[in-house]
Amino acid sequence: MIRLEQLSKVFTQKDGTQVKAVDQVSLTVAEGEICVFLGPSGCGKTTTLKMINRLIAPTSGRVLLNGEDTSDLDEVALRRKIGYVIQQVGLFPNMTIEENITVVPRLLGWDKKRCRERATELMAMVALDPKRFLKRYPRELSGGQQQRIGVIRALAADPPVLLMDEPFGAVDPINRESIQHEFFQMQRQLNKTVIMVSHDIDEAIKLGDKIAIFRAGKLVQLEHPDTLLAHPKDEFVGSFVGQDATLKRLLLVRAGDAATTSATVQQDASLSAAYGVMDENDYRYLTVTDAGNRGLGYVTRRDARGASGSCGDKLRPFTVSAAPDENLRVVLSKMYQHSTSWMPVIDSDDSYLGEVTQDSIAEYLGSGRSRSAQA
Repeated sequence: MIRLEQLSKVFTQKDGTQVKAVDQVSLTVAEGEICVFLGPSGCGKTTTLKMINRLIAPTSGRVLLNGEDTSDLDEVALRRKIGYVIQQVGLFPNMTIEENITVVPRLLGWDKKRCRERATELMAMVALDPKRFLKRYPRELSGGQQQRIGVIRALAADPPVLLMDEPFGAVDPINRESIQHEFFQMQRQLNKTVIMVSHDIDEAIKLGDKIAIFRAGKLVQLEHPDTLLAHPKDEFVGSFVGQDATLKRLLLVRAGDAATTSATVQQDASLSAAYGVMDENDYRYLTVTDAGNRGLGYVTRRDARGASGSCGDKLRPFTVSAAPDENLRVVLSKMYQHSTSWMPVIDSDDSYLGEVTQDSIAEYLGSGRSRSAQA
């Protein structure tokens, strides 16, 4: 959807000195992806963002949207394709919320009925009651509410691309988390292609499909968040993502990624046979499944030792289980809450997919594997 080819920007200062703000940046963001630009102040990330929608003209290089050079588009065509959200919101104080949201649609010639319907639809997406808020003015809204309006205003004309310059940076932490969640849910519905500038590594990890690290105008590394945390390219990237990179990965890695496969037994198998499997593999327990591979529970080595009968006779229910898509932070929290070192991974059809243990989590995080490498 978006491709930057050798994009550069040189500014000339008053004394004639030339400063290279962006230095031959090339990257691609696929349709429906969120790419977060991250780096210290003055690294070129915001300048790069502004060159994408031509608020700043590139010195060299080009920007392609679906293969089309943006320099070939007129202003109206460009605004139809790209929405823009800034940290300062920039709502027009003399316009109602409805008028603010529908600025671009009205410029594009939408009629009043269509504008009202679009504004109402977008307000519902960010949990603001249209009947209460559409006729109000920005001064009558809180900072968090204004920021929500700023986001949906950029979506009003349904552009395929959304550019966001630190959109949640000026909002207090509680509201910021709420707005991030609303934006993420909205993105899952709308599937926009998003480039976001941020200074917050945690925000980038939470929202990004890719993270682009900038330094002194150059693109240093572009990766899936998990790969970036697992394999920082150099000392600069490593220091930027932080010493707790492994703990941050707990939010990105899923139970299904860290699960291991182990022997199972069906409920009609004898306890002596189950004990033999546990003894051979040095297991303390053995998962019991039915003929359809649905997880039923487990038997322990102690229960099976010297016992007669079938595994169904000594079947214990799982204390707790993990869904394949649950992140490892949730999984570990469940383990500590229920004082267990393992749990089965069970999908929505009750199928047994393996088990995740404290050891398997440590092994995964230390193995060098990452989610994007697996994909």
